[in-house]
Amino acid sequence: MHKRALIVLFATALLAGGAGAWALRAHDGPSPDTNTPEITAMKTATTTPLISKLGHDITPLSPARIEQLAEKLSPADAKIILNKGTEPAFCGTLLDNKKDGTYICRLCSLPLFASNAKFDSGTGWPSFFQPVDAAHVSEHADNAYGMKRTEILCARCSAHLGHVFDDAPQTPTGRRHCLNSASLEFIEKGADFPAAALPISTSSTSAANTQTAYFAGGCFWGVEDRFQQLPGVIDAVSGYMGGKNPNPTYKQVCNGDTGHAETVKIVYDPSKISYPQLLEKFFRFHNPTQLNRQGPDYGTQYRSAIFATDDAQLAAATAFITAQQATDRYKTKKIVTQLAPVAAAGEFFAAEDYHQDYHVKNGGHCALPEE
Repeated sequence: MHKRALIVLFATALLAGGAGAWALRAHDGPSPDTNTPEITAMKTATTTPLISKLGHDITPLSPARIEQLAEKLSPADAKIILNKGTEPAFCGTLLDNKKDGTYICRLCSLPLFASNAKFDSGTGWPSFFQPVDAAHVSEHADNAYGMKRTEILCARCSAHLGHVFDDAPQTPTGRRHCLNSASLEFIEKGADFPAAALPISTSSTSAANTQTAYFAGGCFWGVEDRFQQLPGVIDAVSGYMGGKNPNPTYKQVCNGDTGHAETVKIVYDPSKISYPQLLEKFFRFHNPTQLNRQGPDYGTQYRSAIFATDDAQLAAATAFITAQQATDRYKTKKIVTQLAPVAAAGEFFAAEDYHQDYHVKNGGHCALPEE
């Protein structure tokens, strides 16, 4: 058999198959006015929308809506998108596309990947080192065909996209999102997007309706990464707080000269996730019983701390810590989390740019703890 044919057959086998479809999650509450009939039609009957960091509605669609959208698919595309098939290597229409633009989901039009993250992996399928927004692409374990892989799907409609591999050290993230061209639609830069591909227009995520929280729990790379994955968290910024020097540098903080803690500023929508829920997640994301350290990282800059923005947050955090200390999990271990109002802790200073979205830029990932 020709060598290229062998490569194609082997590569096809590696990408083929997949795990089960996304489990739809029900949420209570009204949906916001999106001003677009296409988006409105895609809402499930009783859901509070999940909004991504880029402002897109990523609420999982109902089976009925997915079935409706699937009517536009060709039999060949449906085999890949709905039944987790795989197109032959080196045959996809978007493999050699070098135009500037955005790749959206063929089924629901959610933006998934940008041309500036596309690279030639030599595998025969369009490859990207990161999505436009991590929340737009869901990952699921895939043990089909006797292999352990990670399937990627559209987070909104559960369309099968392909698989992701940690085998691209030449890229900024080290990851290779290996896609079927049939799962994507390309929108060239300057062209109009379909309505379903646009961010929603709603006051529910405006600055007037967001709140801020500050948490310190060890290295801010992982704390930021985990909070960013939570629906309702609009932004997470790594920085320094609780010290005495203005505009500290990372080197100064690491030397212990400033008294700052590596802190993450959380901007969130309280209608999607509450402050008590953030507190619960924070205690799952780190160990609040370790004094001036977190795992292998030692120093006061790695201390556990909550900086409350107002009296309501201070009261909620105090009550939460008291309740946690009485649980079986902590009754024999003292919670050492520092609790202070922002007025006493001082200003939050954003860390250097290379610390922001560190895992997105450099690879690696802090998975959310299992509930």
